[in-house]
Amino acid sequence: MRFANKVILLFTCIIFICACAQTKQENNLTLALRGEVESLDPAFSYDGISHGLLLNVYDTLMKFKGSSLKEFEPLIASEVPTLENGLISQDGLTYTFNIREGITFQDGTPLTAQDVAYSLQRFMLSDNISGPSSLLLEPILGISSTRGKDGKLQIDIEDILNAVQAKDNQVIIKLKRPFAPFLGIMARWSYVLNKKWAIEHGEWDPAKPNWQEFNNRDKNASFLFENTNGSGPFIVQRWDRAAKRVYLTANKNYFLGAPKLDSVLVLSIPEQSTMRLMLESGDVDIAEIAGSFVDQIASNPDITIYDTLPRLKTDPVLFFTFDVNGVSNPDIGSGKLDGQGIPTDFFKDINIRKAFLYSFDYDAFVKDSAKNKAPRAVGAIPPALSGYDDNMPRYNLDLKKAEEYFKLAKNGEVWDKGFSFTITYSSGNTLGQMACEILKRNIEKINPKFKIELRAVPWANFLEKTQNHKMPLWVRGWVADYPDAHNFAFPFLHSNGRYAIAQNFKDATLDKLIEEAVTTTDPKKREELYKRIGRLDYESAGRLYTIYSPGVWVMRKNIQGFVDNPVFMGIYFYPLYKVL
Repeated sequence: MRFANKVILLFTCIIFICACAQTKQENNLTLALRGEVESLDPAFSYDGISHGLLLNVYDTLMKFKGSSLKEFEPLIASEVPTLENGLISQDGLTYTFNIREGITFQDGTPLTAQDVAYSLQRFMLSDNISGPSSLLLEPILGISSTRGKDGKLQIDIEDILNAVQAKDNQVIIKLKRPFAPFLGIMARWSYVLNKKWAIEHGEWDPAKPNWQEFNNRDKNASFLFENTNGSGPFIVQRWDRAAKRVYLTANKNYFLGAPKLDSVLVLSIPEQSTMRLMLESGDVDIAEIAGSFVDQIASNPDITIYDTLPRLKTDPVLFFTFDVNGVSNPDIGSGKLDGQGIPTDFFKDINIRKAFLYSFDYDAFVKDSAKNKAPRAVGAIPPALSGYDDNMPRYNLDLKKAEEYFKLAKNGEVWDKGFSFTITYSSGNTLGQMACEILKRNIEKINPKFKIELRAVPWANFLEKTQNHKMPLWVRGWVADYPDAHNFAFPFLHSNGRYAIAQNFKDATLDKLIEEAVTTTDPKKREELYKRIGRLDYESAGRLYTIYSPGVWVMRKNIQGFVDNPVFMGIYFYPLYKVL
């Protein structure tokens, strides 16, 4: 009898251990993404994957309420600044954030107003050439970069320290000019990190005079490149760069309550077929499946598909470079208009650009790339934002008209001699590749002397080629940093914008209108200004817009609590949980 009791006790223990193991497994989540994290430093990375992850590690002063793009909720700040509560000055130039008490960083250190001020100052000061610092520099200091066109610093550290100050439990930010979307920027980009911890590990110290050394550093020079200490709901346990995996654990001391999940594993799986198999087998819980692959899993009863999620996303877009860097550049062939290449100023000719725009089959792309679930793009600004104009004139497929423009270009030489060059897209960009293939096919159909090569390059190489103006025609997209038309008009069309710089595109009229629109506080006037900007964009024929891509997430049926917002750039893990 005693032996039997021992057996029963042992059997009970085994069942209990197995149950605990099963429960533990149920509280772990695996996310598969097509790309990979670039950096864990909020001031350096400027890609959706990195910031989709950092959203879970670093809290911001405030956040968007649920899926809303217009309503805010306080987070690190105890209330959202408004004119009514006096935390926004009447002239729209001063914003005051009262910092909530009782929040701790993931190492247990209390979060203070000093940490907030330091984090915002460091974000601006870092200003990596391909980083996000302009998001704060533009509204706060009135510049898009800390450096002039000659590459030299055009600010002093006092400019930053005076603009963002901590006083007791308040952080006071002074803008150079009224900036309509400022709160939207704060709701997404005001990441707060531990000041003392950062300084102790060799990061910028406001008490030392060597601030210039921390401007535009190599991303690997930052201690925060692979180390984090935020106050968010999850903690980065390890980033295995070789395996392209990030391991997160729950912050059990999170001030809003511990997450329901115990841990999250983020995988980089560029191959869509592999990702799909892992999702169907249960090895992956949530996957970034491309819309064109969704039909392959639509009949699986264990899978939930979200393939029409609202997005502030204009993607893919084909960009013409108006003045290509011809130094040792195989993408332009001979570098001459001789049928074996193109000259560096090939796309300065508006006739050539219009010929390309009339050569694209927009309707076929909407059908084939997004199964008719994405609206056709008519400009940079997507439909969900004020300033979008559904009555915008648009280019349509018309090969006869394209032929007419090709014959006008370069006094007829383009038609007579032909051309050869390369269109570039980043590796794994399936939509971009599809757009390139459609354009290549139609243009080569017009004239046998027209030759286009397509080339996929790794992301890092793609960015380098973009910055150095090496690609005559290239494919990228834009996902909103914050929900405002300015976040599309500026990077696409302003001479200091990210894409306009890469294109060597400048238009003084557009610059003036964009600057007027962002400082205007009257919503109706802003809307009309952005519609005017859109019309001028159309007339410039400087970009080939395809679709406004919807968001697509595919997940196992037992994943619950999913909340999506167009500005998340990833999955917000905090509300998620698993059920049997």
